Amino acid sequence: MRIALDAMGGDYAPEAIVKGALLAAPKLDKEDEILLIGKEDIIQSLLQEYGYTGSNIKIVNATQVVEMGEHPTKALTQKPDSSIAVGYGLLKAGKADAFCSAGNTGAMLVGAMFSVKAIEGILRPSIAGLVPKLKGGYGLILDVGANADCKPEVLEQFGELGSIYAKYVLEIENPKVGLMNLGEEEGKGTVVTQAAHQRLKANTNINFIGNIEGRDMFNDKADVIVCDGYTGNIILKLAESIYDILNEKNMHDPFFDKFNYEAEGGSPILGINGNAVIGHGVSSPLAICNMVKQAQKMVASKLSERFKRNYSA
Repeated sequence: MRIALDAMGGDYAPEAIVKGALLAAPKLDKEDEILLIGKEDIIQSLLQEYGYTGSNIKIVNATQVVEMGEHPTKALTQKPDSSIAVGYGLLKAGKADAFCSAGNTGAMLVGAMFSVKAIEGILRPSIAGLVPKLKGGYGLILDVGANADCKPEVLEQFGELGSIYAKYVLEIENPKVGLMNLGEEEGKGTVVTQAAHQRLKANTNINFIGNIEGRDMFNDKADVIVCDGYTGNIILKLAESIYDILNEKNMHDPFFDKFNYEAEGGSPILGINGNAVIGHGVSSPLAICNMVKQAQKMVASKLSERFKRNYSA
């Protein structure tokens, strides 16, 4: 297994990325490799500075960097040798099994859509967020930012994508799918959510349990929470702020500690031809390590292949 990691992406790159790779390397299987993508001389110098003498971290040279504030499409077009472009190139060519980056989120999405592309049959790939559950483990919410507006059929597919991820990566045998809405009753919500409800209800490939409300986010009512990216992003950022506030007040609890973005390291892009994970721009070495581990789980579960089989059928 080869996991490509953007060494130049993120507010604290490349130091935090290289340190994260060093944390992750011992946790992978012996035959697995981390491919650090970026300016070779800088990465090599950091590996030497940090005393790395192993063999499962390799360097792939990329001479350009997509900066955090750059326009995604322009940057990828004008910087074909950027670490993000090279990373997706490796993924597309089968030279990497997953690609992770804490860099420009827009560029990661544009790269996914125009390089490895969406799986045939997928209307809109989604960014998913992991949701801590009060009874332990995690659920999934999607979308959390890739698609601000969604048609009913797109929301239906999110239920399918989330179910497959929950079953094979989170190991939830028969994941319950809920539609985030402003009431539990079937007739509640907008025209879009009402239509999505009917589509999800009729879909025999998922275990749809109906509408859920914001108060159901962290209980065990639903394992997969479906919503548009506008709603999902607000929920995700609110959850992150809860952790930040509690941390500032020096209040700690095992459940609320899971709200820390470092706990899982990143958000997977679901529905593309390959495995990709987007990390937080302020990712620490621990967050990078956990992002690599999440990518490892996705590859080991053959997630992308399962998506392809589901939609080819």
